[in-house]
Amino acid sequence: MSYCVNPACPQPENVDDALKCKACGSKLLLRNRYKVIQPLGKGGFGATFLAQDMSLPGRPSCVVKQLRPTATSARILEMARELFQREAKTLGKIGDHPQVPRLIDYFVGGKQFYLVQEYIDGYTLKQEVKEKGVFNEAQAKKFLREILPLLNYIHSQEVIHRDIKPANILRRRIDQNLVLIDFGAVKDQVNQATMMGTGQTAFTNFAIGTSGFAPPEQMALRPVYASDIYAVGMTCVYLMTGKSPNSFESNSVTGEIMWLPHLDVSDFFANILQRMLEFSVQYRYQSAQDVLRALDSESSYGMLAEGMVTQQKSTSTPNPKLTNSTNESTFLNEPNTSLMLPSQRMAAQIRARNQRVAKKKQGNLGGDTDIYDDNSFVSGMSATEGSPRTMIYDTVSNNTKSSLPPTTPKWNENTLKTAYVKGRRDFADCELSGLNLENFDFSGTNFYESRLSNSNFQGADLTEANFGRARLTDVNFRNAQLVKAYLSNANLERADLRGANLRESCLNRANLRGVNLCGANLTHAIVSDEQLAMAKLNWRTIRPNGKRKLWCWWF
Repeated sequence: MSYCVNPACPQPENVDDALKCKACGSKLLLRNRYKVIQPLGKGGFGATFLAQDMSLPGRPSCVVKQLRPTATSARILEMARELFQREAKTLGKIGDHPQVPRLIDYFVGGKQFYLVQEYIDGYTLKQEVKEKGVFNEAQAKKFLREILPLLNYIHSQEVIHRDIKPANILRRRIDQNLVLIDFGAVKDQVNQATMMGTGQTAFTNFAIGTSGFAPPEQMALRPVYASDIYAVGMTCVYLMTGKSPNSFESNSVTGEIMWLPHLDVSDFFANILQRMLEFSVQYRYQSAQDVLRALDSESSYGMLAEGMVTQQKSTSTPNPKLTNSTNESTFLNEPNTSLMLPSQRMAAQIRARNQRVAKKKQGNLGGDTDIYDDNSFVSGMSATEGSPRTMIYDTVSNNTKSSLPPTTPKWNENTLKTAYVKGRRDFADCELSGLNLENFDFSGTNFYESRLSNSNFQGADLTEANFGRARLTDVNFRNAQLVKAYLSNANLERADLRGANLRESCLNRANLRGVNLCGANLTHAIVSDEQLAMAKLNWRTIRPNGKRKLWCWWF
């Protein structure tokens, strides 16, 4: 069969050997070379067809994309042409990769734009989920290991895809490898000439992407490489749930999608996904290689957890007063979650989920009654017992071992450093006071709600470390690297931060009474003037606006 590509044709189907359409008279052989067989699909800007290349032996199959915008606005038509030309340019640039369709031809015919590319015989991941069911954690990790090297290659070519989603990822039948398609929405980093002082760039003056899969900075016309990381993370969530991101609830304060309660994954993998899906781009993984390194660290982290996390015997018994009647008092003591990063909210949800599962296993809950709801955020304190409740969780077997208050592990300088070197990054709610950790690399570590009073972090690398709600009184942070560190609601009273690098750190509602910030760099840090008024600053202190304050000493 031959198929007519004229958008206005009332009867596009023709006999196999026809040269012209019997209904509208249009030529059926495009560029005297491509014979269209059947339509594959259409969207707002164009239509795609399956065709044969009649100029080559064997008449190999190919895909013909035709520019066919539904709007008549001159602005929309120009945008459509730009997208179409951009896709051709991008495929020509990166199409030699085995997981990207190869560009065959690009031409204009009959006032229409045509793009011809390699035909991939396969099915989309969206179709795969519908036909075979959702992915489990192992399958999701395998997906990431397959797609991330491709994404790393695309980014190395200075290209941002901007529309990664299950419908744009094919699984090729012949080898089951993944292929990324639809490069019409790409952003070429090379071409960013500023337009006439408007602040917009040539390829960012209109928003492109799929709602739910595109992160906020992309919808705000400022896509970066990490925008594709977000889309891959949300694709992973879709593969494990079968649900569109827009079907999930969102946080009323931050707008972030509440996907975690819908997944049954290990804490380790949940943390990786959360880092991929951070709403704030500065806290997100910045490259595909960063995500791959995080995945590779799981084996060493799991071995460490298996050796260090053991079930502890407890002589205490569950408090019979811990019922729904005490939940109200528990929630009254919760932190202000609107001030927490998504990673902290996620950690609280994980703890709540683990507690619920453990309680059900021990028979302390009846029916479907939950002490904590998936969407609740717990402070880590029992309202009736008044002491920290710590979950012992085996990241290897993915089982909660106990929900009773265990004996708190005793950390010293050597055990803490050894655990970090072996891959552990989570030291939340730990007793770490008085430790000498001078000049050590603790970058990316989670110290949320830990007690660190009088500890020595002088010269330490604490880049992107999480000190939310931590007790940091009298801590020595002198000359420490605290770039992008999270210190919201931390108690830093009398801490020494002389010469510390606090660029882009978050000090929202932190107690800075008596803190020494002489010579510290606070460029782009989130901190109020009222907080700084309680601290000690001098002329060498770089304030959040990137400037030093000039002091006058005359009277």
